[in-house]
Amino acid sequence: MTTFLRNGMAASMKPTLAPALKSLRTMVRRTLRSYGDLDPVLGRIGSLEVRLATTVREIRQAQKLRFKVFYEEMSAVPKGTALLLRRDVDEYDAVCDHLLVLDHDGKAGPLRRAKPKVVGTYRLLRQDVAERHQGFYTRGEYDIAPLLKAHASLRFLELGRSCVLEPYRNKRTVELLWHGIWTYVLHHKIDVMIGCASLEGTNPQDLALPLSFLHHYAAAPPEWQARALPERFTRMDVLPKEAVDPKAALHALPPLVKGYLRLGATFGTGAVIDPQFGTTDVLVVLPVSAINPRYIDHFGPNANRHAA
Repeated sequence: MTTFLRNGMAASMKPTLAPALKSLRTMVRRTLRSYGDLDPVLGRIGSLEVRLATTVREIRQAQKLRFKVFYEEMSAVPKGTALLLRRDVDEYDAVCDHLLVLDHDGKAGPLRRAKPKVVGTYRLLRQDVAERHQGFYTRGEYDIAPLLKAHASLRFLELGRSCVLEPYRNKRTVELLWHGIWTYVLHHKIDVMIGCASLEGTNPQDLALPLSFLHHYAAAPPEWQARALPERFTRMDVLPKEAVDPKAALHALPPLVKGYLRLGATFGTGAVIDPQFGTTDVLVVLPVSAINPRYIDHFGPNANRHAA
């Protein structure tokens, strides 16, 4: 059935795929990414390595992982390029840096060497790169222009498309991802991290407790606020503050969002329902100056804890 759909729909969908496929061709031509004096290998724990993608093959592996997690495991609905290629692909892939966690302890076949397996990924988009292309991905859900203007002297970094293969959803993998992000932030002198984090499901009533908790207890201060676009705005204060049990709400939050909270992140106003991915998105705002000092001590002020 999968093969039939992929082959049978190719002709009819070809015109709508042109922009994304052009982006893919651009990425294919750029087979080696240059990071200047930043070593792409950022850290290691045992057989796991965190690095920046340097080949098209590695980027494709990340896209396959995203497809497996978002479309096969979760409730995202594949269409266009994703449906045809069985990879989560969009036009931002060609301009972003791709942070990967690879497992080098793969099993080799009788006639070939084992190849490292991509088991975790994050997509990173610096503000200077975004401004040379189509802007931040987040602007499709939130009005971030006033936020960027209010902090025009600061360097922003957008985090997105985060996922980890199910058997690797543990402290080691997450720690390596954040070690990689912290190394990247220090190297590029990033001041603020932003991005959309997702809660699974599209019914705000089902997410009333975690959404209301983020609204009442973790809202960004006025100088760091940004609102969901008017046409996509969904209220987060489904419950009044007195009806929110913080302990139960924290338990209901996805691990990624809880991780952002522990680091010191706050959240924008309003949520955005993403019907394609089957999620409700919230805006994460994390100035580097607000990061909990114990995490900086943990990874090291020079990101040397898990240095390769």
